[in-house]
Amino acid sequence: MNQLGFPLISAMLVVPLLGALVLMFIPSTNEKAIKTTTLITTLIVLVMSLPLYFSFVPGAGFQFEENVPWIPGLGINYHVGIDGISLFIVLLTVLLSTIAVLSSWTAIAKQVKAYMVMMLLMETAMIGVFVSLDLFLFYAFWEASLIPMALLISIWGGDRRVYASVKFVLYTFVGSTLMLIATIVVYLHAGTSDLPTLLNSATLPAGTQIWLFFAFALAFAIKVPLFPLHTWLPAAHVQAPTAGSVLLAGVLLKMGTYGYLRFANPLFPAGMAYWAPLLSVLAIIGILYAALVALVQEDVKSLVAYSSVAHMGFIMLGIFSGGFQGTSGAVLQMVNHGLSTGALFMLIGVLYERRHTRLMKDYGGIFAKVPVFGSFFLIAVFSSVGLPGLNGFVGEFTILLGTFMHNRLFAAFATFGIVLAAWYLLTAVRRVMFGPFNPANENLTDMNTREVVAALVLTVFFFVLGVFPNLVFDKVNPDAEALVNATAPQTALVVNQ
Repeated sequence: MNQLGFPLISAMLVVPLLGALVLMFIPSTNEKAIKTTTLITTLIVLVMSLPLYFSFVPGAGFQFEENVPWIPGLGINYHVGIDGISLFIVLLTVLLSTIAVLSSWTAIAKQVKAYMVMMLLMETAMIGVFVSLDLFLFYAFWEASLIPMALLISIWGGDRRVYASVKFVLYTFVGSTLMLIATIVVYLHAGTSDLPTLLNSATLPAGTQIWLFFAFALAFAIKVPLFPLHTWLPAAHVQAPTAGSVLLAGVLLKMGTYGYLRFANPLFPAGMAYWAPLLSVLAIIGILYAALVALVQEDVKSLVAYSSVAHMGFIMLGIFSGGFQGTSGAVLQMVNHGLSTGALFMLIGVLYERRHTRLMKDYGGIFAKVPVFGSFFLIAVFSSVGLPGLNGFVGEFTILLGTFMHNRLFAAFATFGIVLAAWYLLTAVRRVMFGPFNPANENLTDMNTREVVAALVLTVFFFVLGVFPNLVFDKVNPDAEALVNATAPQTALVVNQ
């Protein structure tokens, strides 16, 4: 169903590519024109995305669909569309792409044109992942998103940028290869790679589903990242430029959790039932382990990176142990995590631009010096911790409620993870913002107008989603319920254990 009679999703995919093409004709010396063109391009895509929300009909299945032959000889189509599960991830992607460009305005000093081209190519690839309704098209966009991010890290990253980039590529590529093999197996068995067709056709034998689910799940687990496959993430985050960290935490990690909801779980429900207990246990281990590691970090960016591992563990727990409530809460928390952690990485970048250090011991007592920055940083931490009234609380509470209804022990362990999150994040606030003033920060300046605008936009969403979560739930719940009901016959045996 395409409500507008206009290929809106395709236009959203093409506009960043056109913007990248325009950049190629702008002289490299005209950095202002390059940055302005990139920002305008991302703003255009952001405005174009608004009808996705306002014209979306809850519970009506896939919408804004476009389905045309791509490789006719093999029956593979260019099939795109969204439902309630993908809607808000797409909106998050286009919002954070704009924020990422703003955060790069003065942070990038070399090869600015190439950098901005990578940012626009990344936007197209990320949107493509979340709108693909064909397995091969999904794989193509999945792999396409790997290249710009790897280059962002390896060219514009920190001192160990090449190491971090290679590790990121190797981990992701291994998982992607298994996913491609599984995709080919599904295609050969069913004669199609079209997702809606596969969902409506006969299911694969249970034994086959178990191994196909494993292949998809491994690729998604690496991207999440799920313990113990998380070791690439802290290195990538610490070495990536600020915008790279914003997009990595805010969007790319969601490709993993989204992959479970869109492909692995509905296509292989028997495989989901078989592997769900292990995935839930690994999620809980990740929540607790990452929180404990975050407590001993000296680099504030590394601390937030480990917090991402912990928070993504909550989302995984909601997907595999929370039933309908957990799944719905997981979708909301995917958005919440993107907003709050994206804000934290952006704000850390603001500090790094001024002091060129991320070590907490180099700060201390700076709140009086930079009260605007301090206020935004404190609110972002409260959002990440899950303070009532802010977005993080609603998502985590819904996940824990769903998990508690199905497995009280899992819910108890996860709740302890929330306590640890408050501990390490508030410790970071104390060490960076309060305490004895470090004279080395005497010349520290507060946020400028551009930085305030970027932080304010994200902060507004903290409060809006915290107070009005039904803006998300009303559109997500019908599709989340349909997804859970479709897998219920197989998962019931696991849930009731």
